[in-house]
Amino acid sequence: MPYSYLDIAKELIRAESAAIASLEHRIDENFKNAVELLYKTDGKVIVTGVGKSGLVGRKIAATLSSTGTPGFFLHSYEAGHGDLGSVSKHDAMILISNSGETNEVIYLIPYLKKLKVPIIGFIGNSKSSLAKKCTIVIDIGVSAEACPLGIVPTASTIVTMAMGDALAIALMNKRKFKEIDFAGLHPGGSLGRRLLTTVQDLMHTGDAIPLASVNDNMKQVLFTMTKKGLGVVGIVDSEENLIGVITDGDLRRGLEHNENFFGVLPTDIMTKNPKYLLQTMLAIDALYQMEKFAVTNLFVFNEDKIRKPTGIIHIHDILRYGIMA
Repeated sequence: MPYSYLDIAKELIRAESAAIASLEHRIDENFKNAVELLYKTDGKVIVTGVGKSGLVGRKIAATLSSTGTPGFFLHSYEAGHGDLGSVSKHDAMILISNSGETNEVIYLIPYLKKLKVPIIGFIGNSKSSLAKKCTIVIDIGVSAEACPLGIVPTASTIVTMAMGDALAIALMNKRKFKEIDFAGLHPGGSLGRRLLTTVQDLMHTGDAIPLASVNDNMKQVLFTMTKKGLGVVGIVDSEENLIGVITDGDLRRGLEHNENFFGVLPTDIMTKNPKYLLQTMLAIDALYQMEKFAVTNLFVFNEDKIRKPTGIIHIHDILRYGIMA
């Protein structure tokens, strides 16, 4: 009975998984030397290849760049027609060729040798022309492609990509590249926003801060809360130090239980010694603090010992920015 397309798909996944598993034994002295070479490279790491190898090369170059090893992809054909000018003697090259006989890649070798640029070859045939000309050869050979015809680049491309990932992550570890470094290279992503955005970046400042004097009457406090629209008012003393907060909930409870509500002082209903944030705190940590204290607003100080508010932040300010995306 012939295989169904589902059987074929499952067989391909098994074959590719086995091909990747075989790479573990190739993490050897050559791999170590490649990591050391790229770590010591003063310039960029340039990845080149054509066809499917070129497509995989683009991904490898992108992974290197995003993990602390500056690099870019250079198409071998374009390189042979003028783009080799982007390669300097300070750079290192990664050449990708499953056969090891790709002419467009071979044509680049004399120029690279003239510049004395070290060459790391991701080669599927260790006895090939390219393998003999590389400084270091990383074996990416597979016994067969995973497709039923044995000709479509499948196992060979997945193996090459896996080896490229292994190289990039080994380099990342050697560089002691941390989460904050990764975030710095991805400021537009949610990780970047979580690790780079501070309270100061999102807080309301200046006239937008809802503040009332300790000597204001409750009508003035209510007017300030309504005008600022944050559902809270900070009460400050004569030196503009924050001594308490009044929330819209405090006002509702006061109106409900006190017939002479507008005759009381702010100090009579405010919460003393309120929780606060420092403006240098990460916005994600501020969010956790708000959740911990079950509040939607927190006033912000510049320094721990100075109680003059420099801003206020609402939980919606953080959520709207996409910190948790």
